Amino acid sequence: MKNIIIILTFLFALSCKQEVQAQNEVGDVLSVEQFEQEIQSDDIQLLDVRTAEEYEEGYIGDATNIDVLKTDEFKQEIQKLDKSKPVYVYCRSGKRSQKAAEILEEEGFETIKDLDGGYNAWSEKH
Repeated sequence: MKNIIIILTFLFALSCKQEVQAQNEVGDVLSVEQFEQEIQSDDIQLLDVRTAEEYEEGYIGDATNIDVLKTDEFKQEIQKLDKSKPVYVYCRSGKRSQKAAEILEEEGFETIKDLDGGYNAWSEKH
């Protein structure tokens, strides 16, 4: 009986952890390889959410730079994007792009893809 209680407690804790992780991530988080393959399409929007200074140091493809830390400006600028087309988003390491993904979702964007590890991970592979 004691073992059953321990097992049930463990399973409950594990399910809670997975639910919290799912709630924290918005959109699909892609590896560098997946991200690189999918951004080859002409029918996507590539968004760099780092600062202008970071962007000038290097960026991916023809990414549009909109600093997510400037929240009001970010919300205003993303209104110029097509909400029905996929948005591929990245930052330096992945934290800001998740914030951007949350805002994009709140604003009605349908498909949001995030680069796992951000530009740092991209730079390591390129």
